[in-house]
Amino acid sequence: MQIFDTISGMGHEQVVLCSDTVTGLRAIIGIHNTSLGPSLGGTRFWKYDSDEAAITDVLRLSRGMTYKAAVSGVNLGGGKAVIIGDPRTDKSEGLFRAFGRMVESLRGRYITAEDVGTSVRDMEWIRMETKYVTGIGGPGGSGDPSPVTALGVYSGMRASAKATWGSDSLAGKTVVVQGAGNVATYLVEHLVKDGAKVLVSDIYADKVNALASRTGAEVISPDAVYTTPCDVFSPNALGAILNDDTIPTLSCAIICGGANNQLKEERAHAEMLRNKGILYAPDYVVNSGGLMNVASEVEGYDRDKVMRQAEGVYDITANIIRIASERNMLTIEASNAIAEERLRQVRHVHGSYVGSPTIRGV
Repeated sequence: MQIFDTISGMGHEQVVLCSDTVTGLRAIIGIHNTSLGPSLGGTRFWKYDSDEAAITDVLRLSRGMTYKAAVSGVNLGGGKAVIIGDPRTDKSEGLFRAFGRMVESLRGRYITAEDVGTSVRDMEWIRMETKYVTGIGGPGGSGDPSPVTALGVYSGMRASAKATWGSDSLAGKTVVVQGAGNVATYLVEHLVKDGAKVLVSDIYADKVNALASRTGAEVISPDAVYTTPCDVFSPNALGAILNDDTIPTLSCAIICGGANNQLKEERAHAEMLRNKGILYAPDYVVNSGGLMNVASEVEGYDRDKVMRQAEGVYDITANIIRIASERNMLTIEASNAIAEERLRQVRHVHGSYVGSPTIRGV
């Protein structure tokens, strides 16, 4: 990887490598664009195959956060962090506090939150060293953003259903949900309540079996998620799962899920999906509820307002689908165009973010 060429090509402002030998911390913070405000995005804890894979992930994730904030109307920039390690065995208070010191050193250009492999408890450890963290519990905190993220995904799925079948009800539809984490759990609950037939899969058998037992969903093997015929395929695990190998095996009408960066190669694989007649709901659009949740904490948390914003993902998704149809564009092209236009207009008068925000209640 030619790191500076990659960073420049993707438009990043800053990438920070973080290391602490005593606690074992190995982390990367990516700040993509701060035209709209300080960068905000979760910290992912994952056992990456290589340092290069971790860097690639943080660059794609932080760029996605910029577009997510822009298209959803949130006044924040795009950032993300990854901690390299096994989230089941490598966590410690010391590690997260060391990471918190790294976040503090950026003086508000990056605000963190939970993500895959991290929890509210982890954020509370980070909070011991920096105020630049959201998604914490207690007074002034928003807590777990997963219910809001899931509501946004569900709302985007309903808008996709309306565009595809003329009704936004998912009753009687078969939905394959990949992943049994927090977002997937709340999403499955919405789908079951709506009357959908839900098939769920996860690499961790204990998690998926518990979810199925609680909701009545049916468990399928991880190997079957791409080949099982369904109406909606909902990726809610890791990214890059829509690629040359998986797309030819899909048999669905809609793809709509909470995972970030689902398209391995954005344009090429979005084109492949359109050629198969599959409507792709851009991931950073439908999963923007989580960002709305933590963004509200920066301003002063209002749960009712946040839930209304997440339900508004329905209208945002419907508008993107409409624009894509009218202009003969890919849905990802339509959403990118909306985001880039907002960034262009605001950057002209605002520039990059250099100050320190005030986070109420922390």
